[in-house]
Amino acid sequence: MTMDALVEVVALSRRFDLSRPGLGRLLAGSARPVLKAVQDVSFTVGRGETVALVGESGSGKSTIARMVVGLLPPSDGAVLIDGLDLADPTKRPQIAKLRRRIQMIFQDPFASLNPRWRVDRIIAEPIRAFRLTTSNAATTARVAELLRRVGLDPRDGRKFPHEFSGGQRQRICIARALASEPDFIVCDEPTSALDVSVQAQILNLMKDLQDQFGLTYLFISHNLAVVKHMANRIGVVYLGRMVELAPARALFQAPRHPYTRMLLDALPDLEMTGRPRKMIEGEIPSPIAPPTGCAFHPRCPLANDRCRQEVPQPLPAGEGLVACHAVAEGRDRAAA
Repeated sequence: MTMDALVEVVALSRRFDLSRPGLGRLLAGSARPVLKAVQDVSFTVGRGETVALVGESGSGKSTIARMVVGLLPPSDGAVLIDGLDLADPTKRPQIAKLRRRIQMIFQDPFASLNPRWRVDRIIAEPIRAFRLTTSNAATTARVAELLRRVGLDPRDGRKFPHEFSGGQRQRICIARALASEPDFIVCDEPTSALDVSVQAQILNLMKDLQDQFGLTYLFISHNLAVVKHMANRIGVVYLGRMVELAPARALFQAPRHPYTRMLLDALPDLEMTGRPRKMIEGEIPSPIAPPTGCAFHPRCPLANDRCRQEVPQPLPAGEGLVACHAVAEGRDRAAA
């Protein structure tokens, strides 16, 4: 683990067994289908940094997020936070203490809030669970402070979640995440369910809070325009594999992987540069029966026989890493 890395994801994989119960499968004589949601993903997140994972729906981004916070156990690989493996059974007391420092903000703010609890109780729950205050008065004061931090009034604590708009509910979720005084927050599409104008407010709030508290973010999104505003580095995920990882500036200025170029071509050209653009073609394949070799080859204009047979490994390219035979062989430059 590098000296300044808070989070290290090492060769992370997750498989889901989709087979019928044992007796039913034996009677039917069917094979055991396995969904390969994530395959051999590695990256680090530095302290105070924002790393974003982007890709189409079904690419495995949210599965990675849930493994990173410990909601899903990995099938292979490891997640280390401050050098501690979250799946190490011999370090349970240390892992229990580490839990306070890890939080998650979910995509749907209404679904992630208990509709029967008032907002002040929702935000106070992590404070009480981790015993961060010594009295009810101190807890109440801390909840009021958190509501102010996210742009709400302390009196809003007496309301229920259904009494708020979508943007306000996401502010409540952010306040709840901050309640345990975390170092690392995983944000799983935190603005995708919100109006565009509200998205900007929430993103600016998250950046301000990161500056104030030195927070570290893993930001999951399918919207490259959003991650351009938020991320220091961006990882592009396709069918469970990391195909490109680069600093945000470099990735937007000079994308290397054909899939990254395809995603960027889908963004509106607001500056009207007039550069040639290629429309998105095809759909992401099923992770139950992925293509052989490079999973992107059925949609890739640069694919050859090697791409159809051999899985590419991440290799240095420019300022980042790219898993692409065409980039490794220089065929992407020739086609540009």
